[in-house]
Amino acid sequence: MSPGFDPGPQEGALRAALRGRRFEAVVIGGSAGGVDALVTLLPAIPAAYSLPVFCILHMPGDRESRLAELFDERLPVRVKEAADKEEIVPGTVYFAAPGYHLSVERDRTFSISCEPPVHFARPAIDVLMESSADAYGPALAGILLTGANHDGADGMARIRARGGFTVVQDPADAQVPTMPVTAINRCKPNLILPLARIHALLPMLEMNEP
Repeated sequence: MSPGFDPGPQEGALRAALRGRRFEAVVIGGSAGGVDALVTLLPAIPAAYSLPVFCILHMPGDRESRLAELFDERLPVRVKEAADKEEIVPGTVYFAAPGYHLSVERDRTFSISCEPPVHFARPAIDVLMESSADAYGPALAGILLTGANHDGADGMARIRARGGFTVVQDPADAQVPTMPVTAINRCKPNLILPLARIHALLPMLEMNEP
């Protein structure tokens, strides 16, 4: 766990919420304010982290993204932009490329498409979350962060419906609360947490406690 974030007395409650869960992947989505949120959140990932993490932020489709490069310099695990037909590898943080929807196939590979935007976004959080839910079922943890539109609410609902675990940033803690509020109303997530508490939760997702 990174210094500066002490889970304090709530750590037991987080562990209780995860009891009996075994995760194989994590998907994280955000929009307005999302880069700052990920700068706070992702350093919680330890060097030996065993889960793949899929990250998607809304971004202009006509610009090259440097998110993977930015976080590769900050994290102790491998960080890269997801590629079409690429096999998903544990212990890697993947970022969606701008201008394309990113999906996870049932054989645990990525696919990229140019289908129309969803909630005015491409890549869309819903597309990645819904496909990840279909591929991983109850072994998926979904985290939705700050954002200005409704993208991600349907994705979180799909994760919940498939038996996965859903975490939404507390709207009071978000730079822009629209996305968390919409998801909370849509899917009744397992946990609603401030970013610092999600930071404490992230390394716990791989512990696979009985």
